Amino acid sequence: MKTTLVGLGLAALLSACSSKQDPPPSAPMPAHASTGTSISAELLHEKRFIEVKGSRMAYLDEGEGPTVLFVHGNPTSSYLWRNVIPFVTPTHRAIAVDLIGMGDSDKPDIDYTLQDQYEYLEAFIEKLDLKDLILVGHDWGGGLTPLYAARNSRNVRAIALMEPAAFPMLPMTNLEALGERELIEAFTAFRDAEMGPKLLLEQNAMVEVVLPGGVLRPLSVAEMNAYRKPFPTPESRKPAYTFPNEIPIAGSPARNVAIMEEIGAWLTKSAQPKLVLYASPGMLVSPNTARILASTYRNVQVRYIGAGVHFIQEDQPETIGRNLSDWLHGLS
Repeated sequence: MKTTLVGLGLAALLSACSSKQDPPPSAPMPAHASTGTSISAELLHEKRFIEVKGSRMAYLDEGEGPTVLFVHGNPTSSYLWRNVIPFVTPTHRAIAVDLIGMGDSDKPDIDYTLQDQYEYLEAFIEKLDLKDLILVGHDWGGGLTPLYAARNSRNVRAIALMEPAAFPMLPMTNLEALGERELIEAFTAFRDAEMGPKLLLEQNAMVEVVLPGGVLRPLSVAEMNAYRKPFPTPESRKPAYTFPNEIPIAGSPARNVAIMEEIGAWLTKSAQPKLVLYASPGMLVSPNTARILASTYRNVQVRYIGAGVHFIQEDQPETIGRNLSDWLHGLS
C-alpha cells in the first residue's frame, strides 16, 4: 500500500506534516499544559441510542449543566473524545455523537454527503431537544458545527474548533494560498475514480494510514481496533470514502463551496464566543494558520496546546480538556 500512496501524494502529506517547523518563540505555550497523565484506550462511558430519521444514532451523555455537544470527523467517532470529556463533566453535560454511518450509529442507504450528515446531526439535536448549545467540533465535525450555528444561531451559545474542515482552510484553494499543496494532492488522489475506491474502500486507508499518520504517538492495538470496528468491510466504509469527496477542490462540489461561504460568514461576523485549539505542526491548522484565524474569526480565543498533527485529541487530551474547561468557565 505504501508505494501506491507515495505515488498519490499521501506519504508526502504525512511527511510534510511531521517535518513542519515548531511554532516560533512568539507562539504561546499551552495555557493549561499536560501533567503527564496517561492516555486511556478504554471508553468508560456507556453508549446510548436514539432513533433519528428512521435510523439509530449512538451517543455518549455524561454530566449535568449547560450542554456541550462534541462532534467528531472522519474516520473517527465519539471514541475520539474519551479522554477529553472527563474535564468537562464536573460542571457541564457532555454529549458526544457518532455521526450517521460512523461509530455505533446505523448505516442507512444514503449518499453520506455533507448535506446528509448535516441533516442527521440537526435532527439528532432536535430529537434530544438540546438548547443553548456549546459546540465542539473536529475535522468535518468542525465544519458541521459552525454550519449548524449559522443556521440555528439563536440555539448556539459558543463554539470550539480543532483542526476544522471549515473556512478559511476550505475550499482547498485557500489552503494552496497558505502553502498547503501536499493536502490538496493527497485529497485529490482520494477523489480519483479508480484509486479512491481502492484506497478508501478496499484498503481502508483513512483508518489504516491517515489516522495513525495524524497522531504523533503510536496508537495501541486496542485504540486501532476501536477505530476499525465501524468499518469491517468495503461496503461499511462508504461514509469514510464519501467525506474526502465532499472537500471543495477547484470549485467542486459547488454546493460545498457555498457551504464554506456560509460557514465563513458566521465565523467572521457572529458575536458568539469562539475557541480554536491548535497544535504544532498541525495539518489543517498550522501555527501560521492559527495566527490568521486569530485575526479572521470574530470574538475568538486561539490557544496553542502543544505537539500534534491532526487527531490532536490522541496526543494532547489533557491539555485540550483543561483549556476547554477553562474556556467554559469563562463563558459563565
